[in-house]
Amino acid sequence: MPKAYKHLDTITGFFVAVLLISNIASTKILNLGPFTFDGGTILFPLSYIFGDILTEVYGYARSRKVIWIGFLSAALMSVTFAVVGALPPAEGWNHQAAYEAILGQAPRIVFASLIAYFAGEFSNSFTLAKMKIVTNGRHLWMRTIGSTLVGQWVDTALFVAIAFAGTLPNSLLWTLVVSNYIFKCGVEALFTPITYWVTGWLKQQEHEDYYDRDTDFNPFKLTQVN
Repeated sequence: MPKAYKHLDTITGFFVAVLLISNIASTKILNLGPFTFDGGTILFPLSYIFGDILTEVYGYARSRKVIWIGFLSAALMSVTFAVVGALPPAEGWNHQAAYEAILGQAPRIVFASLIAYFAGEFSNSFTLAKMKIVTNGRHLWMRTIGSTLVGQWVDTALFVAIAFAGTLPNSLLWTLVVSNYIFKCGVEALFTPITYWVTGWLKQQEHEDYYDRDTDFNPFKLTQVN
């Protein structure tokens, strides 16, 4: 019988909420100080922090299931927006153009977002799980920041390349990659003390501190763990 946890469902809910809100906010490209990035970047780094916490406390296999829940939720959201946008507006409702501008994401953007999320989150979770074994559970800050450096690079580079290559100047593509990457990794580093506190509290609450020594890291294997 699978072990019951008190807070896994709550963390899963916040993780998915951050993912979906970030996808919608990404429709705006903005400037914040020296950075140029999509609006979702303000919130999206929290998904990696939740991913770190999930893997550190509950293990890669449970984190893998949550990543898939997020992936399918984002896919469903994108399909729903597309279907609603394609249906004719009711008479008197004059906001079709506004809807399409904000929520009518191009298939290429949707595809880029899903692929980048999938590859980035699994890279992050895999790296953290492996580093935990190598460090024997020590130096959490090294694992959270190190895994984020890997996962966010994969995520950011894939998204910008798939979504905008050939449509934006190469100089702007590079600016988007660098700005997104530095900002996201900076947020992860800034939140390290909070990550420490939440992780320690959860380990105490759940009586769990999982080590993935015998884990099958295949991202497509969704068998239940005990």
